[in-house]
Amino acid sequence: MRSGDTYSLDGSYPVTERVAAVWETGLSAVPDAGMDRFARLVAGVIGVPVALVALLEVDRQVFPGMVGLEEPWAGARQTPLSHSLCRHVVADGEPQVFADVRLEGRTSNSPAISELGVVAYAGMPLVDADGQVLGSLCAIDTQPREWSGSELSLLGDLAAACSAELQLRIVSRRYRTSMDRSQLLLRAADALADTTGLTEVRQQVRDLLTSDLKPVYVGLVLVEGANSGRLRRIVDATGDVLMERTYETFGLQDAWPTARAARENRTITVNDPAALRRDYLPQVVEAFDSMGLHSAVCVPLPGTAIPLGTLVLGWDVPHEIDIVEQAVLASIAGYTARAVERALFVDSRIDAARKMQQAMLTDLPAVPGLETAALYRAAADTDLVGGDWYDAYLLPTPSQGGEDSAAADRVAISVGDITGHDMGAATLMGQVRSMLRQADLDHPGQGPARALSAMEHANARLQINASGTLIHAHLRPHPGSADGTWEMTWTNAGHPPPLVAAPEGSVERLDQHGILLFPVFTGRPREEYRRLLAPGSVLLLYTDGLIERAGTNIEILIDTAVRLLAEHHTLPLDKLVALLADQLAGHDAGDDVALLAVRIPAVPGPDVSSEA
Repeated sequence: MRSGDTYSLDGSYPVTERVAAVWETGLSAVPDAGMDRFARLVAGVIGVPVALVALLEVDRQVFPGMVGLEEPWAGARQTPLSHSLCRHVVADGEPQVFADVRLEGRTSNSPAISELGVVAYAGMPLVDADGQVLGSLCAIDTQPREWSGSELSLLGDLAAACSAELQLRIVSRRYRTSMDRSQLLLRAADALADTTGLTEVRQQVRDLLTSDLKPVYVGLVLVEGANSGRLRRIVDATGDVLMERTYETFGLQDAWPTARAARENRTITVNDPAALRRDYLPQVVEAFDSMGLHSAVCVPLPGTAIPLGTLVLGWDVPHEIDIVEQAVLASIAGYTARAVERALFVDSRIDAARKMQQAMLTDLPAVPGLETAALYRAAADTDLVGGDWYDAYLLPTPSQGGEDSAAADRVAISVGDITGHDMGAATLMGQVRSMLRQADLDHPGQGPARALSAMEHANARLQINASGTLIHAHLRPHPGSADGTWEMTWTNAGHPPPLVAAPEGSVERLDQHGILLFPVFTGRPREEYRRLLAPGSVLLLYTDGLIERAGTNIEILIDTAVRLLAEHHTLPLDKLVALLADQLAGHDAGDDVALLAVRIPAVPGPDVSSEA
């Protein structure tokens, strides 16, 4: 550690060359693939549950590389310095090794013990090319541990390799900083050309400006509508700037510098604390103080008629922008404005698509003697809509007068997957779903195979040419049964097998199936299958988005679905389908997911106490 880099036990650092070097790595409290790799290597080679690449900033430690931390730390990827054991590595400039931090005088009272579960700790310095200690590569155990010489040697080797990577990033960052500002504009034009969401726009702008102009805060504030008179901040979901959520919306006429920039369509700078208190609201002063800002610049985002909003940069040190930097920021604001317009268009398209999808996924009907629940999630990689669907509706039965009427105790259920997960697939899905309903209405009293065949005939003759897979089933109380048993008749067009959980928890796969839905296969007979569903049974239909994942055998995931259904079949159905979707597909699934669950309620036994 350099002599000028002073350390305070109260957890504070001055902004020194060491801290500046940390910033020059370009790493912060966000995941970094390279740093996460070092953390995984430490966890695997040393055999510890927690490993961190920790860098110490002015008033916090950040974890660009991390394995094993629990929430809320895993999501935040940072702690105050009060929770940092790595600060001792930085303070002493040498490795810190503790078999049990609870027994060490300088660490025994650390909040890391109670809040992060740290018991054993081994940290190796991470240094820049000048020998300044930027942080620590550390191995952490949740129980006392005597670190062996070979473990510490391996940890030291990994720290040396990680330091080399940090040094390379610093050199690269310094080189980029020395480039002509025109290079920044070229990168901005390139980086913002393909953004599709407001969050991505903000992230790209933040990354661009942070690397070159070194602000500690980059934000976007947008006009909510041409006539709303309101502004809204695009909140950084990966950050911890409380101000953004506290003052997420405010008036265009309010005394905020960001509002003034948009209102007056000119760049507003803030460098004078006295002027800040004189010209702006107390909330603005509070926001500056909470973020530790000394200077800020607010640049309007040019729009067709009025500014779209404001790009704001803040520094924790005095920062004066010259005429060249102001011109560069104005150009970047222009690129940002175009990206914002494109993102708003995409967002409106997504919103319209989702509304269309929800309109097609109608509410499930109330059916005496059945409980039902359904769930649909669009593919995360498009965040739009897709060809997966579920459906349930009452079935008609022929009446003696010739008119068909809906039977309150007969229901059709379907889950299907039309090829694709975009607007085209969603449109085809709506047509197939409607044709299948129409087929059931036109063939009362006949089975699901007849309805499917009729739908396939219309699909081919009308040249709709939808393809995919589906399950179509008819449910009715089992004739002659007095115990509440239902009968299911179904046909399967190449779809994943339905699952049936028996009352005691065993789960059966209904593997019978025919060929998939494809126009050239029209005319081939469809098979029907029958099964009784006892009271207490749960039937689960789902699309392949639930049980397909790159690199994982589909049979393994079906087996996992079987196990989860067996363990949780007694849950309320809405919670059951949500649990299955979360556990199997997650929230970043690459395909659409649709689930439909049906329960045959158990018939309550006699009330012995009342009989007595």
